[in-house]
Formats: sequence, structure tokens, C-alpha cells
Amino acid sequence: MPGRSSSNSGSTGFISFSGVESALSSLKNFQNCISTGMDTASSVALDLVETQTEVSSEYSMDKAMVEFAMMDRELNHYVKAVQSTINHVKEERPENIPDLKLLVEKKFLALQNKNSDADFQNNEKFVQFKQQLKELKKQYGLQADREADGTEGVDEDMIVTQSQTNFICPITQLEMKKPVKNKVCGHTYEEEAIVRMIESKHRRRKKACCPKIGCSHTDVRMCDLIQDEALRRAIESHNKKRQRQSE
Repeated sequence: MPGRSSSNSGSTGFISFSGVESALSSLKNFQNCISTGMDTASSVALDLVETQTEVSSEYSMDKAMVEFAMMDRELNHYVKAVQSTINHVKEERPENIPDLKLLVEKKFLALQNKNSDADFQNNEKFVQFKQQLKELKKQYGLQADREADGTEGVDEDMIVTQSQTNFICPITQLEMKKPVKNKVCGHTYEEEAIVRMIESKHRRRKKACCPKIGCSHTDVRMCDLIQDEALRRAIESHNKKRQRQSE
């Protein structure tokens, strides 16, 4: 509960929010736990695709991701409501101490009432999960995704050849080991190579253009790079299969 010191009963005089701010810090730490849970669920879902496990198990991971995203949204709304209430009281400096709990609840409910499924498109980890899952299925040539992409009936060898082309880094021209995807243009590079390129450009006070031929993106940034787990798994799986065939 926020403390107060005042010469007159009922007058704000001074309100300390240190206890509230400490609680907010704890809530933000819980957000890290949600983020870790989403990473784990995403990894398990990709494992299920890789091992061709029954679809129902994969769907359970999808539901888990939705629940994590909902928890993250609710927690974000509560944190925003508390912060908004604190800022309001600090700015208004009311003569009498307001019911902070009631103010927070009103602001929280107002945010919750605006909830929609479209909110999940703003959750980076959820969006990344859906993209990675789709990409890994595509790499494995799973029927459902081939039909959706209009590639049903396309020669299997052609799909494999196209996939292998995607394994090559546009900078090193070598097969990638730690691929990262550019969230802006969607192209993928070897992590070490693209980081080195960006740093080199920035040292000369220049912007780094996407090295993929034909790409018009002219400002590749470190913050736009995300681990491409689906592609990494596809490359490893392809190499294992190739090794078994050569034995």
C-alpha cells in the first residue's frame, strides 16, 4: 500500500509510491517467465514437426502459446493501468488521497474491454512462433502447407533444391549454421556475417543494405534480426539425411 505523510488527515501532502513501484518491478520479472515459457512451447512445437508427431500434440503447443500470449497481454494491461494511475496522481496532486485500487481497476478494465484476437499480431514471440512453424513445415514438404501454398503436385526434388538454395548465406555464399532472419524484408543470413557487416558499416557511419540481390531494404539493424530456428533445424535435418545416404 502506498504510504503518506501529511499534517492534515485526508490531505495528500505526500504520497510514496515506492512500494507500488517495487511490486511493478516484480510483475515485470514475471513477464520474463512468460517469455521463457513461450520459448519452450515454441521449441517443443518445432520438435513435434521435426519428428512428424501427431498433429493433436502440435495443436496443444499452439494452445499453450495462445494462453501465454493472453497472460502477457493481461499483465501488460495491468502494468499500464498502475503506471497510468501513478502518473495521474503525481500530475494532479489531489487534495485528498484517491482510491488507488479503484482507479487501477477502472483503467485495467477499460484496456481489457478492447481485447481482440488481432492483439496477438503485436506479440512478437507469438508471431515468430507461427512463422517458424509454417516455415519448418514448408521445409519438410508437409502436405497441408503445400496445398495452402499452391505447391501440391510440384516435383519433390524441386522442393528440396529450392530449400537447399535457402540454406546459403547471401554474404558468405556458404551453408548457414546459425541463420538469422531480418524481420523487415524477411531475408536470412549467417549471424556472424551479417553482424560483422552491420558493425563495419556503422563504424564508417553508413547504413547496411540487405545483401540479398534484388532487395530494396537499405537499413538493416541489429534489432531487426531474429534467430531462424526453423531454418536451422531444416539445415541440420538435411545434413543428417545426406550423411545417412552417403554411409
